[in-house]
Amino acid sequence: MYGEMDLTERPLVLIWELTQACELACKHCRADAQPRRHPQELSTEEGKALLDDAREFGEGQLVVLSGGDPLARDDVVDLVDYGTDRGLRMTLTPSGTDSITREAVSDLSDAGLRRLALSLDGGDAVAHDSFRGEGGSFEATMEAARAAEDLDVPLQINTTVCAETVDQLPTIRERVAELGAVLWSVFFLVPVGRGRVLTPIPPARAERVMEWLHEVSDEAPFGVKTTEAPHYRRVGMQQREEGGPTRRMGVRAGKGFAFVSHTGEVYPSGFLPKSAGDVRERSVVDIYRDSELFRSLRDDDALSGKCGACEFRGVCGGSRSRAYATTGDPLAADPLCEYEPPGYDGPVPDQHPAD
Repeated sequence: MYGEMDLTERPLVLIWELTQACELACKHCRADAQPRRHPQELSTEEGKALLDDAREFGEGQLVVLSGGDPLARDDVVDLVDYGTDRGLRMTLTPSGTDSITREAVSDLSDAGLRRLALSLDGGDAVAHDSFRGEGGSFEATMEAARAAEDLDVPLQINTTVCAETVDQLPTIRERVAELGAVLWSVFFLVPVGRGRVLTPIPPARAERVMEWLHEVSDEAPFGVKTTEAPHYRRVGMQQREEGGPTRRMGVRAGKGFAFVSHTGEVYPSGFLPKSAGDVRERSVVDIYRDSELFRSLRDDDALSGKCGACEFRGVCGGSRSRAYATTGDPLAADPLCEYEPPGYDGPVPDQHPAD
């Protein structure tokens, strides 16, 4: 289905941020998560209406319930059950807190949850808990992962890559294998929310990390994907000298990806908080397909700078979120990419200091 999907008609991934409430204070938090729920969150009934609309994207639409901590709401199991009944592939990204109990995983499994995604940003408790801002987060995450394995719920591990975590990646990779995860999703830092105070890795280091991730992907028993680093696909094509297998679909913010905030605003990504509409006023399907913002982000020829001149723009196109966060223009060049297209002599984005 992936290779045949028309990204002008539907996203590969639709994320709904159920709430920004969370007990943790993670250093990278996109959402600037808060202890309490927002009074203007979508209600259960409004959420079910959103899921009804999402069905119109097509059969088997993937929906990720995220946060904050989605388990801060007491209707999560009901929403998973409702979406499953309507043919949606429902997945969840809870926080590593005491809320993600074995009982909770069991209830979610019974409701039809297709995958549980847990965050792991350090290879041990000291590193992970320091990054997550709460003691015990590592152990809670390990317990939830073990519960998922026991209950046959497919497990995904999410990891943020920044200066503080990059040296942990080999150890985390071993943990991902030990936990029996089906996918390792590696998020390259975008300076939004609390993440503005963290240090991104420089472009040359990012390139080496992506080369290493392709090696991991070739050898590991789990899949590997990146978020906000679409040049991972370009790196893979260059490694394979344009010959071998690689995912060539150019998924990025607004192109195969959409995000509904806790208050119903529709963004191209949670890391690109520029609203294209409100699901209380307009169907998420219409916003994705027809809004000016989403349409512009899917136009590879609208990209500027070296991203616009790059021969890989159709399969990559750079992180539109990082471009927006660093320049205010979602169509500008991605400062994390060190590649320069042959013959390009135009301006290049400010990049992080070389490592």
